[in-house]
Amino acid sequence: MQYDFTTVLDRSGRDSLAANVLPFEGAAVKEGFDRIPMWIADMSYPTAPPVLEAIRRRLDFPNLGYFPLTEEYMQSILSWQRRRNGVEGLAAEHIGYENGVLGGVSSAVQALSCQGEKILLHSPTYVGFTHTLEDLGRPVVHSPLVRDADGVWRMDYEDMDRKLSQEKIHLAIFCSPHNPTGRVWERWEIEKAMEVYARNSCVVISDEIWSDIIMPGHKHIPTQSVSSDARSRTAAFYAPSKTFSLAGLIGSYHIIYDPYLRDRIQRQGRLSHYNSCNVLSMHGLIGAYSAAGEDWCEQMCRAVDENLALACAFIQANFPGVQVMRSQGTYMLFLDCGVWCREHRVPIRQLLLRGVEVGVLWQNGEDFIWPDSIRMNLALPRSRLEEALRRLKEYVFI
Repeated sequence: MQYDFTTVLDRSGRDSLAANVLPFEGAAVKEGFDRIPMWIADMSYPTAPPVLEAIRRRLDFPNLGYFPLTEEYMQSILSWQRRRNGVEGLAAEHIGYENGVLGGVSSAVQALSCQGEKILLHSPTYVGFTHTLEDLGRPVVHSPLVRDADGVWRMDYEDMDRKLSQEKIHLAIFCSPHNPTGRVWERWEIEKAMEVYARNSCVVISDEIWSDIIMPGHKHIPTQSVSSDARSRTAAFYAPSKTFSLAGLIGSYHIIYDPYLRDRIQRQGRLSHYNSCNVLSMHGLIGAYSAAGEDWCEQMCRAVDENLALACAFIQANFPGVQVMRSQGTYMLFLDCGVWCREHRVPIRQLLLRGVEVGVLWQNGEDFIWPDSIRMNLALPRSRLEEALRRLKEYVFI
Protein backbone atom coordinates (compact mmCIF):
# COMPACT_ATOMS: atom_id res chain seq x y z
CA MET A 1 0.00 0.00 0.00
CA GLN A 2 0.98 3.63 -0.37
CA TYR A 3 1.87 5.33 2.91
CA ASP A 4 1.53 8.99 3.84
CA PHE A 5 4.58 11.25 3.84
CA THR A 6 2.79 14.48 2.86
CA THR A 7 0.43 15.21 5.76
CA VAL A 8 1.64 18.13 7.86
CA LEU A 9 1.35 17.20 11.54
CA ASP A 10 0.94 20.04 14.00
CA ARG A 11 3.05 18.59 16.82
CA SER A 12 2.86 21.67 19.04
CA GLY A 13 1.61 20.66 22.48
CA ARG A 14 1.85 16.99 21.47
CA ASP A 15 4.82 15.62 23.43
CA SER A 16 7.30 16.87 20.84
CA LEU A 17 10.69 18.23 21.80
CA ALA A 18 11.36 19.15 18.17
CA ALA A 19 8.25 21.32 17.82
CA ASN A 20 7.90 22.76 21.31
CA VAL A 21 11.50 23.59 22.26
CA LEU A 22 13.85 25.92 20.40
CA PRO A 23 17.22 24.42 19.45
CA PHE A 24 19.40 26.79 21.50
CA GLU A 25 19.19 29.53 24.12
CA GLY A 26 18.62 33.10 23.04
CA ALA A 27 16.57 32.14 19.99
CA ALA A 28 13.04 33.33 19.31
CA VAL A 29 10.57 32.96 16.44
CA LYS A 30 9.17 36.25 15.12
CA GLU A 31 5.46 36.86 14.99
CA GLY A 32 3.94 35.77 11.69
CA PHE A 33 6.14 32.69 11.23
CA ASP A 34 5.12 29.20 12.22
CA ARG A 35 7.70 26.66 13.36
CA ILE A 36 9.24 24.12 10.98
CA PRO A 37 11.11 21.56 13.16
CA MET A 38 14.36 20.57 11.42
CA TRP A 39 16.78 20.03 14.29
CA ILE A 40 16.49 17.09 16.69
CA ALA A 41 16.69 13.72 14.95
CA ASP A 42 13.11 12.52 14.90
CA MET A 43 10.63 12.57 12.05
CA SER A 44 7.77 14.92 11.27
CA TYR A 45 6.10 12.03 9.43
CA PRO A 46 3.33 10.04 11.11
CA THR A 47 4.68 7.00 12.93
CA ALA A 48 4.70 3.93 10.68
CA PRO A 49 1.15 2.46 10.62
CA PRO A 50 2.38 -1.16 11.05
CA VAL A 51 3.91 -0.06 14.37
CA LEU A 52 0.70 1.57 15.56
CA GLU A 53 -1.35 -1.44 14.45
CA ALA A 54 0.86 -3.81 16.47
CA ILE A 55 0.56 -1.59 19.55
CA ARG A 56 -3.22 -1.35 19.18
CA ARG A 57 -3.51 -5.13 18.96
CA ARG A 58 -1.57 -5.45 22.19
CA LEU A 59 -3.74 -2.81 23.89
CA ASP A 60 -6.82 -4.86 23.06
CA PHE A 61 -5.71 -7.19 25.85
CA PRO A 62 -6.47 -5.34 29.12
CA ASN A 63 -3.38 -6.12 31.17
CA LEU A 64 0.08 -4.58 31.09
CA GLY A 65 1.90 -6.57 33.75
CA TYR A 66 5.45 -7.87 33.95
CA PHE A 67 6.56 -9.79 30.87
CA PRO A 68 9.57 -11.48 29.25
CA LEU A 69 10.98 -10.63 25.84
CA THR A 70 9.13 -13.00 23.56
CA GLU A 71 10.32 -15.43 20.91
CA GLU A 72 8.45 -13.31 18.36
CA TYR A 73 10.53 -10.27 19.36
CA MET A 74 13.80 -12.16 18.89
CA GLN A 75 12.69 -13.75 15.64
CA SER A 76 11.68 -10.33 14.30
CA ILE A 77 15.22 -9.03 14.86
CA LEU A 78 16.83 -12.17 13.40
CA SER A 79 14.63 -12.01 10.31
CA TRP A 80 15.12 -8.25 9.87
CA GLN A 81 18.90 -8.49 10.07
CA ARG A 82 18.91 -11.37 7.60
CA ARG A 83 16.59 -9.64 5.10
CA ARG A 84 18.02 -6.13 5.35
CA ASN A 85 21.70 -6.73 5.99
CA GLY A 86 22.34 -10.29 4.83
CA VAL A 87 23.40 -11.32 8.35
CA GLU A 88 23.88 -15.07 8.82
CA GLY A 89 24.87 -16.94 11.96
CA LEU A 90 23.09 -14.53 14.27
CA ALA A 91 21.32 -16.19 17.21
CA ALA A 92 19.09 -14.97 20.02
CA GLU A 93 21.95 -15.35 22.49
CA HIS A 94 23.87 -12.63 20.62
CA ILE A 95 21.02 -10.11 21.04
CA GLY A 96 20.26 -8.06 24.15
CA TYR A 97 17.79 -5.29 24.94
CA GLU A 98 19.05 -1.76 25.59
CA ASN A 99 17.22 1.34 26.86
CA GLY A 100 18.31 3.37 23.87
CA VAL A 101 21.48 3.18 21.80
CA LEU A 102 23.17 5.83 23.95
CA GLY A 103 22.30 3.79 27.01
CA GLY A 104 23.97 0.78 25.41
CA VAL A 105 26.99 2.85 24.41
CA SER A 106 27.23 4.12 27.98
CA SER A 107 27.13 0.57 29.37
CA ALA A 108 29.78 -0.56 26.89
CA VAL A 109 32.06 2.38 27.69
CA GLN A 110 31.78 1.73 31.42
CA ALA A 111 32.32 -2.00 30.97
CA LEU A 112 35.33 -1.69 28.68
CA SER A 113 37.23 1.34 30.01
CA CYS A 114 38.08 3.23 33.17
CA GLN A 115 37.59 6.88 34.02
CA GLY A 116 40.33 8.96 32.44
CA GLU A 117 40.92 6.54 29.56
CA LYS A 118 40.72 8.22 26.16
CA ILE A 119 38.31 7.10 23.46
CA LEU A 120 38.64 7.73 19.71
CA LEU A 121 35.76 9.16 17.67
CA HIS A 122 35.51 10.69 14.23
CA SER A 123 34.55 14.33 13.91
CA PRO A 124 32.11 15.75 13.09
CA THR A 125 30.97 13.90 16.21
CA TYR A 126 27.40 13.08 17.24
CA VAL A 127 26.63 15.36 20.17
CA GLY A 128 25.14 12.48 22.20
CA PHE A 129 28.50 10.72 22.21
CA THR A 130 30.23 13.87 23.40
CA HIS A 131 27.86 14.41 26.32
CA THR A 132 27.85 10.75 27.32
CA LEU A 133 31.63 10.47 27.40
CA GLU A 134 32.02 13.78 29.24
CA ASP A 135 29.54 12.60 31.87
CA LEU A 136 31.47 9.33 32.25
CA GLY A 137 34.85 11.03 32.60
CA ARG A 138 36.30 9.61 29.37
CA PRO A 139 38.32 12.16 27.36
CA VAL A 140 37.49 12.20 23.65
CA VAL A 141 40.20 12.15 20.98
CA HIS A 142 38.85 13.26 17.62
CA SER A 143 40.02 11.97 14.27
CA PRO A 144 38.57 14.46 11.76
CA LEU A 145 36.95 13.17 8.61
CA VAL A 146 38.26 14.75 5.41
CA ARG A 147 36.46 15.59 2.18
CA ASP A 148 37.81 14.29 -1.08
CA ALA A 149 37.83 16.16 -4.40
CA ASP A 150 34.13 15.36 -4.88
CA GLY A 151 33.19 16.62 -1.43
CA VAL A 152 32.64 13.12 -0.03
CA TRP A 153 33.54 12.64 3.64
CA ARG A 154 36.29 10.05 4.17
CA MET A 155 38.14 8.56 7.14
CA ASP A 156 41.78 9.54 7.62
CA TYR A 157 43.29 6.13 8.44
CA GLU A 158 46.79 7.47 9.09
CA ASP A 159 45.43 9.96 11.61
CA MET A 160 43.37 7.22 13.30
CA ASP A 161 46.38 4.92 13.50
CA ARG A 162 48.69 7.62 14.85
CA LYS A 163 46.28 8.76 17.56
CA LEU A 164 45.39 5.24 18.68
CA SER A 165 49.07 4.43 19.00
CA GLN A 166 50.36 7.66 20.52
CA GLU A 167 47.49 8.08 22.98
CA LYS A 168 47.40 4.35 23.83
CA ILE A 169 43.68 4.18 23.06
CA HIS A 170 41.99 0.79 23.21
CA LEU A 171 38.32 1.73 22.74
CA ALA A 172 36.69 3.55 19.83
CA ILE A 173 33.14 4.50 18.84
CA PHE A 174 32.36 4.01 15.15
CA CYS A 175 29.22 5.60 13.67
CA SER A 176 27.81 3.72 10.66
CA PRO A 177 26.07 5.29 8.80
CA HIS A 178 27.75 8.43 10.00
CA ASN A 179 25.80 11.11 11.84
CA PRO A 180 25.85 14.02 11.06
CA THR A 181 27.56 13.78 7.64
CA GLY A 182 25.28 11.11 6.18
CA ARG A 183 28.09 8.89 4.90
CA VAL A 184 27.26 5.25 4.24
CA TRP A 185 30.62 3.55 4.48
CA GLU A 186 31.61 1.13 1.73
CA ARG A 187 32.87 -2.33 2.66
CA TRP A 188 36.49 -1.52 1.84
CA GLU A 189 36.35 1.56 4.06
CA ILE A 190 35.07 -0.43 7.04
CA GLU A 191 37.60 -3.20 6.39
CA LYS A 192 40.45 -0.68 6.41
CA ALA A 193 39.15 0.99 9.59
CA MET A 194 38.87 -2.37 11.35
CA GLU A 195 42.42 -3.23 10.35
CA VAL A 196 43.57 -0.01 12.03
CA TYR A 197 41.60 -0.83 15.17
CA ALA A 198 42.94 -4.40 15.25
CA ARG A 199 46.53 -3.23 14.81
CA ASN A 200 46.11 -1.12 17.94
CA SER A 201 44.23 -3.74 20.00
CA CYS A 202 41.21 -1.45 20.00
CA VAL A 203 37.70 -2.68 20.80
CA VAL A 204 34.94 -1.04 18.73
CA ILE A 205 31.49 0.19 19.74
CA SER A 206 29.55 0.46 16.47
CA ASP A 207 26.46 2.69 16.49
CA GLU A 208 24.29 1.47 13.61
CA ILE A 209 21.00 3.08 14.60
CA TRP A 210 20.71 4.68 11.13
CA SER A 211 21.36 1.43 9.25
CA ASP A 212 17.85 1.18 7.75
CA ILE A 213 17.71 4.74 6.42
CA ILE A 214 19.82 4.23 3.31
CA MET A 215 19.35 6.16 0.10
CA PRO A 216 18.98 4.43 -3.31
CA GLY A 217 22.32 3.32 -4.73
CA HIS A 218 23.91 2.73 -1.32
CA LYS A 219 23.99 -0.24 1.04
CA HIS A 220 24.62 -0.59 4.75
CA ILE A 221 27.44 -3.01 5.62
CA PRO A 222 27.32 -4.20 9.25
CA THR A 223 30.68 -3.55 10.87
CA GLN A 224 30.77 -7.06 12.31
CA SER A 225 30.36 -8.62 8.86
CA VAL A 226 33.62 -7.50 7.26
CA SER A 227 35.90 -10.09 8.91
CA SER A 228 36.06 -12.68 11.67
CA ASP A 229 38.17 -10.27 13.72
CA ALA A 230 35.58 -7.50 13.33
CA ARG A 231 32.89 -9.94 14.44
CA SER A 232 34.69 -10.62 17.72
CA ARG A 233 36.07 -7.09 18.27
CA THR A 234 32.80 -5.17 17.90
CA ALA A 235 29.70 -4.50 19.98
CA ALA A 236 26.99 -3.17 17.62
CA PHE A 237 23.87 -1.24 18.61
CA TYR A 238 20.62 -0.95 16.63
CA ALA A 239 17.10 0.40 17.10
CA PRO A 240 13.87 0.84 15.14
CA SER A 241 13.32 4.29 16.68
CA LYS A 242 14.92 6.53 14.02
CA THR A 243 13.60 4.43 11.16
CA PHE A 244 9.93 4.20 12.10
CA SER A 245 9.35 7.50 13.93
CA LEU A 246 8.90 5.99 17.39
CA ALA A 247 11.73 7.55 19.38
CA GLY A 248 9.34 8.32 22.24
CA LEU A 249 8.89 4.59 22.91
CA ILE A 250 12.64 4.09 23.54
CA GLY A 251 13.83 0.54 22.89
CA SER A 252 17.08 -0.58 21.25
CA TYR A 253 19.20 -3.70 21.15
CA HIS A 254 22.79 -4.86 20.88
CA ILE A 255 24.38 -7.56 18.78
CA ILE A 256 27.54 -8.92 20.42
CA TYR A 257 29.05 -12.20 19.23
CA ASP A 258 32.07 -12.39 21.51
CA PRO A 259 31.01 -13.91 24.87
CA TYR A 260 33.59 -11.95 26.86
CA LEU A 261 32.45 -8.57 25.51
CA ARG A 262 28.81 -9.61 25.77
CA ASP A 263 29.08 -10.72 29.41
CA ARG A 264 30.80 -7.52 30.49
CA ILE A 265 28.40 -5.19 28.66
CA GLN A 266 25.29 -7.05 29.78
CA ARG A 267 26.54 -7.08 33.37
CA GLN A 268 27.07 -3.32 33.27
CA GLY A 269 23.58 -2.83 31.87
CA ARG A 270 22.04 -4.89 34.66
CA LEU A 271 23.76 -2.90 37.40
CA SER A 272 21.34 0.01 37.01
CA HIS A 273 18.29 -2.28 37.47
CA TYR A 274 16.72 0.00 34.88
CA ASN A 275 17.64 -1.55 31.54
CA SER A 276 14.32 -3.27 30.85
CA CYS A 277 11.91 -3.16 27.92
CA ASN A 278 8.51 -1.47 27.80
CA VAL A 279 5.85 -3.92 26.57
CA LEU A 280 4.55 -1.48 23.94
CA SER A 281 8.11 -0.90 22.71
CA MET A 282 8.48 -4.67 22.22
CA HIS A 283 5.30 -4.89 20.17
CA GLY A 284 6.26 -1.73 18.30
CA LEU A 285 9.47 -3.40 17.13
CA ILE A 286 7.55 -6.49 16.03
CA GLY A 287 5.28 -4.29 13.91
CA ALA A 288 8.20 -2.29 12.55
CA TYR A 289 10.17 -5.36 11.49
CA SER A 290 7.21 -6.93 9.68
CA ALA A 291 6.81 -7.10 5.90
CA ALA A 292 4.47 -4.09 6.03
CA GLY A 293 7.02 -2.22 8.15
CA GLU A 294 9.72 -2.93 5.59
CA ASP A 295 7.48 -1.59 2.82
CA TRP A 296 6.90 1.59 4.83
CA CYS A 297 10.64 1.91 5.42
CA GLU A 298 11.41 1.70 1.70
CA GLN A 299 8.82 4.36 0.89
CA MET A 300 10.13 6.60 3.66
CA CYS A 301 13.69 6.34 2.31
CA ARG A 302 12.48 7.38 -1.14
CA ALA A 303 10.62 10.37 0.33
CA VAL A 304 13.74 11.45 2.24
CA ASP A 305 15.92 10.99 -0.85
CA GLU A 306 13.63 13.27 -2.85
CA ASN A 307 13.94 15.88 -0.09
CA LEU A 308 17.72 15.53 -0.12
CA ALA A 309 17.81 16.05 -3.89
CA LEU A 310 15.61 19.13 -3.60
CA ALA A 311 17.54 20.66 -0.71
CA CYS A 312 21.01 20.07 -2.15
CA ALA A 313 20.08 21.46 -5.57
CA PHE A 314 18.46 24.51 -3.97
CA ILE A 315 21.42 25.18 -1.67
CA GLN A 316 23.96 24.84 -4.46
CA ALA A 317 21.96 27.15 -6.71
CA ASN A 318 21.15 29.83 -4.15
CA PHE A 319 23.74 29.80 -1.35
CA PRO A 320 27.24 30.10 -2.89
CA GLY A 321 29.88 29.28 -0.31
CA VAL A 322 27.78 26.69 1.53
CA GLN A 323 29.29 23.23 1.08
CA VAL A 324 27.01 20.21 1.31
CA MET A 325 27.32 16.52 0.47
CA ARG A 326 24.04 14.85 -0.44
CA SER A 327 23.53 12.37 2.38
CA GLN A 328 23.85 8.71 1.43
CA GLY A 329 22.04 7.61 4.58
CA THR A 330 20.20 9.11 7.58
CA TYR A 331 17.69 11.93 7.06
CA MET A 332 20.14 14.59 8.24
CA LEU A 333 21.91 17.14 6.04
CA PHE A 334 25.15 18.75 7.21
CA LEU A 335 25.97 22.23 5.92
CA ASP A 336 29.49 23.68 6.07
CA CYS A 337 28.85 27.43 6.03
CA GLY A 338 32.43 28.53 6.68
CA VAL A 339 33.10 30.16 3.31
CA TRP A 340 29.69 31.87 3.25
CA CYS A 341 30.11 33.20 6.79
CA ARG A 342 33.55 34.61 6.07
CA GLU A 343 32.53 36.19 2.77
CA HIS A 344 29.44 37.82 4.31
CA ARG A 345 31.06 38.55 7.68
CA VAL A 346 28.21 36.81 9.47
CA PRO A 347 29.11 34.65 12.50
CA ILE A 348 27.51 31.20 12.49
CA ARG A 349 25.55 32.06 15.63
CA GLN A 350 23.95 35.02 13.87
CA LEU A 351 23.13 32.87 10.85
CA LEU A 352 21.49 30.27 13.08
CA LEU A 353 19.44 32.94 14.87
CA ARG A 354 18.26 34.34 11.54
CA GLY A 355 16.88 30.94 10.64
CA VAL A 356 15.08 30.42 13.95
CA GLU A 357 13.60 33.94 13.77
CA VAL A 358 11.70 32.90 10.62
CA GLY A 359 10.67 29.55 12.05
CA VAL A 360 13.36 27.31 10.55
CA LEU A 361 14.43 25.33 13.61
CA TRP A 362 17.85 23.93 12.72
CA GLN A 363 20.79 22.79 14.83
CA ASN A 364 24.18 24.33 15.55
CA GLY A 365 26.74 22.08 13.86
CA GLU A 366 29.45 23.35 16.19
CA ASP A 367 27.87 21.09 18.82
CA PHE A 368 29.12 18.28 16.55
CA ILE A 369 32.71 19.55 16.81
CA TRP A 370 32.80 21.19 13.39
CA PRO A 371 33.13 24.97 12.97
CA ASP A 372 30.64 27.15 11.08
CA SER A 373 28.25 24.30 10.38
CA ILE A 374 24.54 23.49 10.65
CA ARG A 375 22.64 20.18 10.86
CA MET A 376 19.19 19.98 9.26
CA ASN A 377 16.56 17.25 9.55
CA LEU A 378 14.87 16.49 6.21
CA ALA A 379 12.35 13.88 7.43
CA LEU A 380 9.40 16.20 6.90
CA PRO A 381 6.71 16.71 4.24
CA ARG A 382 8.03 18.20 1.02
CA SER A 383 5.72 21.21 1.32
CA ARG A 384 7.33 22.12 4.66
CA LEU A 385 10.83 21.72 3.21
CA GLU A 386 9.97 23.95 0.27
CA GLU A 387 8.67 26.61 2.66
CA ALA A 388 11.80 26.36 4.82
CA LEU A 389 14.08 26.76 1.80
CA ARG A 390 12.05 29.75 0.61
CA ARG A 391 12.46 31.44 4.00
CA LEU A 392 16.19 30.71 4.08
CA LYS A 393 16.63 32.32 0.67
CA GLU A 394 14.46 35.36 1.42
CA TYR A 395 15.44 36.13 5.00
CA VAL A 396 18.58 34.24 6.06
CA PHE A 397 21.26 33.79 3.40
CA ILE A 398 21.20 37.43 2.32
